[in-house]
This record gives sequence, C-alpha cells and structure tokens, in this order.
Amino acid sequence: MPGRTPFAHLFLLIFAGLAFHTCSSKPPESSSEIRPYVTIKELMQNMIDPIADNIFDAVGTDVSAKGVVETKPTTDADWAKVNEGAVTLAEGTNLLKMARRVAPPGDTNKSTGPNAPELSPEQIQLKIDQDRGLWNRHANELRDEALKVIEIVKARDADALFDAGSRIDKACENCHLEYWYPGDRKAVLEDEAKRASFGRARNK
Repeated sequence: MPGRTPFAHLFLLIFAGLAFHTCSSKPPESSSEIRPYVTIKELMQNMIDPIADNIFDAVGTDVSAKGVVETKPTTDADWAKVNEGAVTLAEGTNLLKMARRVAPPGDTNKSTGPNAPELSPEQIQLKIDQDRGLWNRHANELRDEALKVIEIVKARDADALFDAGSRIDKACENCHLEYWYPGDRKAVLEDEAKRASFGRARNK
C-alpha cells in the first residue's frame, strides 16, 4: 500500500485541528442572550445619575460671605473625570433603551396617597410600552448631549461645559416630565416662560 505524501499528512493535521476547534469552542453569544439585570430605576440611581455628577460638579460658581469661588476643570485629571461621565452617559442610553422593568417589585414611587406627585411604576411601564419610540427619543436626546461633552473635553472648553451641563439637565427633566411626574409639566412650562420673558426684558 503506497504511503501518504507530506501534503496528505499536512492536510490531515489541519483538518483535525479545525475539527477540534469546532467541537471545543463555545458558540458566540447572540443578541437574544443579552438581557438586563436591573430595572430602569436601579440603573438611574446607581449609574446614570451618579456619573452625571462628573459633569454637573465640574463647573460652577459659589457665592458666600468669603467671596465668589469658581469651579472649573483645569488639570488632565479634571478633564478625564468629565470625559468619564460623558462616555458613560452616552453608552448608558443604550442600556436605557433595552426593554426592562421600570422598578423593582413592591416599589411604588411616590404614587400613593392624595395628590401623589409621581406615577406608579405600572403606569410608567404602560406609557413606555405604548410608545417605545418616544422613550427612545428621550434616551437619544441625552445621548446627543453627552456626545457633545466628549467634544468639549477634547477642546478643553470650560465655558462650553457649563451650558452643556444645563442641556443634559434639561434632557433628563424632559423625560421625567413625560413619565415620572407629568402633573408638573404645566407648572414647569409656565415657569420657563416667565424666566424667558424676564431674560428678554433685561436684554432690552
């Protein structure tokens, strides 16, 4: 019986290696296996809200009896902390768009008693499920503002950072007025209109 050629031996080795790799490798994780582990409320309390302080606390003016103290990022470490906040917020919006429960079982928000200021988690869940596109647009509004902060960090523009923080706060408030405490929307809009009118009067 004729012996195998070196090429035949090489082919068998390659084939055996591929077969072993195919049998021993785990299949890649599919998107259907990616699932949330915490609720929207827990995600907000433990990730979104705390990391936003990296941006909010980076700039400000404190007026006291000792005088005026301005806070703004000046060192590489200061700017790195702001960037950490912006990156986490931007990516965090993808987590917000994943279908998940609004709050843990038994959590009622401030939705009980007379003149309750907040909707219950069940009411919020219904609003989200009825128009998930609207929910996603609110998440995207936050994402877009966070991405702007990343560019501000690159430019080291401390003056622009204050306005960026205000826009992020506004994006959050828009979502809260839609889902958590929509009963406050009228009062908030009226207050914004008064402040806008006062600003125009001062600029004349």
